[in-house]
Amino acid sequence: MRGRFFLMLGACAVLSACSQAEEKPQGRVIDCALAGAAKFTPDCFVQDSRSGDQHLLTVRHKDGAFRRFQMVDDGRGVIAADGADEASAKWTAEGVLEVTVAGDRYRFPARMKDDAPQS
Repeated sequence: MRGRFFLMLGACAVLSACSQAEEKPQGRVIDCALAGAAKFTPDCFVQDSRSGDQHLLTVRHKDGAFRRFQMVDDGRGVIAADGADEASAKWTAEGVLEVTVAGDRYRFPARMKDDAPQS
């Protein structure tokens, strides 16, 4: 009887972990092209947060992976907030900030500052 109890308890823990992993990430949907994909799809979610005077954006992928960016006021839009890979950003003609980190690309709807350098 005791063995069945632990087996059932273990099964409940596994099911609980599975249901948590399958939950949809929270935040606003943005377009992304992950792992070198050519096409952008609305599969990423961005959340805003603050840490002291830093404005941070956490982008979550559907598979649970995430990247953090720091918003900056120097025309670049965002920089990588952590990790070994640097982010590069460019403004598109449509006024969208496209950010690339390693093989992942993200499109942030944003407004370009009037004094921001054009790419």
